[in-house]
Amino acid sequence: MSPTPEQRRAARHQLGTGPSTPATRRGPSGGRKKPITVDAIIDTALGMVAEEGYEALTMRRLATALETGPSSLYAHVVNKEDLDELLIGRLCAEIDLPEPDAAAWRQQITHVCTQLRDQYLRYPGISRAAFAAAPSNLDTLRVSEGMLAILLVGGIDPQAAAWAIDALMLYVGAYSLEVSLADRRLGRGDDDWVVSRDELLRRFAALPDTFPRTKRYAAELTAGTVNDRFDFTLGLMIDGLPGSRRDP
Repeated sequence: MSPTPEQRRAARHQLGTGPSTPATRRGPSGGRKKPITVDAIIDTALGMVAEEGYEALTMRRLATALETGPSSLYAHVVNKEDLDELLIGRLCAEIDLPEPDAAAWRQQITHVCTQLRDQYLRYPGISRAAFAAAPSNLDTLRVSEGMLAILLVGGIDPQAAAWAIDALMLYVGAYSLEVSLADRRLGRGDDDWVVSRDELLRRFAALPDTFPRTKRYAAELTAGTVNDRFDFTLGLMIDGLPGSRRDP
């Protein structure tokens, strides 16, 4: 008896995402189509997200793109949540993890977070797939393992390090989702919701006097690029960790 999708998923969690047995194509054109594998499903899904955003990805649309039916997909993935885990695992597999260095741990943890951000931004909205998911994919766990090693070598208390990883990943995911949403609104000309700094300064200046601080510090409130704010927030989170030691 062939293994069920649940058994395949369990095997992936034990051994990592390896090549799956190609599904047999049926019908008169079956022999001319590329076989369906887990890797083919992931490749096609990421292509859809890159082109249309994560919201466009459904199991039915994915099956259509692969020129098959949804039932063929379920021979390899359990459900949409399983697919989400595979997608995030693929992105995490491309992240370079450094050898932990006590003299440079802040830069190292920041670089890992920056790599994850850049991966998410390549595929608009995909960070949503990482929310509320208990990581079990080995590629995803590899990143958290690497982050934990970096924080521990930096002298961070183990409990603080564990919670910091969760907080950092949540922030990176939320940041990436916000940028993706803003870019999408700009792409469709929704200027009422995404405005320039000049326009935002104009709106702040027009506020009533019941907002004195917002008006006075409008320049500060609107300063910097989105990446400046990303780096600033990571710095706040990392430098505020209990038990950390300053770089030599």
